[in-house]
Amino acid sequence: MRFTLRQLEVFLAVARSESVSRAAQELGMSQSAVSGALSDLEQQFDVQLFDRIGKRLRLSALGRSLRPPGEALEERARELEQALSSRSAAGPLRIGATLTIGNYVAMPLVARFLREHPGARVKLEIGNTAEITRRVQNFEIDVGLVEGELRESELRVTPWCDDELVVFCAPAHPFAGKPALDDHDLLAASWIVREPGSGTRQAFEHAMRGVLSELEIRLELPHTEAIKSAVEAGMGVGCVSRIAVAEAFRHGSLVPCRVPHRDFRRQFFFALHEEKYLSASIQSWLELCSRWPAEAREGARPNA
Repeated sequence: MRFTLRQLEVFLAVARSESVSRAAQELGMSQSAVSGALSDLEQQFDVQLFDRIGKRLRLSALGRSLRPPGEALEERARELEQALSSRSAAGPLRIGATLTIGNYVAMPLVARFLREHPGARVKLEIGNTAEITRRVQNFEIDVGLVEGELRESELRVTPWCDDELVVFCAPAHPFAGKPALDDHDLLAASWIVREPGSGTRQAFEHAMRGVLSELEIRLELPHTEAIKSAVEAGMGVGCVSRIAVAEAFRHGSLVPCRVPHRDFRRQFFFALHEEKYLSASIQSWLELCSRWPAEAREGARPNA
């Protein structure tokens, strides 16, 4: 073999960060060592893997074509290292989850995964749908758990489970005493919603088709808990996943509002890179999520 796994590791780290300095930091190497390993690899095969643009490195056409099989080879090498070390069959796992899933669903699943695979290492990153999508595309995370619809050609997106949004208000709000809301009520409300780029915002806009442009969006916030706090303070009406407000509904600090003529149903999805190698860890994680019992999905009741 004319290249080493270390050279491959350097190539992939630089590809992910487009920076020798950041790759060096990730790998615990000096910048000169990273530059040398990359230069040696290119010279060995008389190829150019990156286009140099100022201080940034961008993958060349050849580099882009080699990256997916390189990522797969690196993943297989990690599995072999796990087996040789006689440790858990499950190697490192990098999970990305959107805010609703990350804050209300993912942690119990991670805990169960670690119980079933002692010694496994899991890294959970939380962001909105746009951020998780970008990181999956860049091979920075292995599996994305997202709540927004994706159409990127590089991704393999498969349905995971059902969810729904719910409109809610404070107990003292005039909507709290109404049996149901109509479009006149929706247009009269001051809305506190998630930011553009989030799956929850995407689902909200889909449900509000026909009146969306006329709604008064008072606040856009990047965190569900902030939206709940603002609604509790009487600042307006919110709309987030029922999972996120189930506990507040039980305690009475927030009140659900029925909007029977609007469809707030949506799905959660798995998102993986189309050319991602499915390691034993990834397969075990997907299997665990797929058998997640319906009764554990708090608030997954239809919007009657």
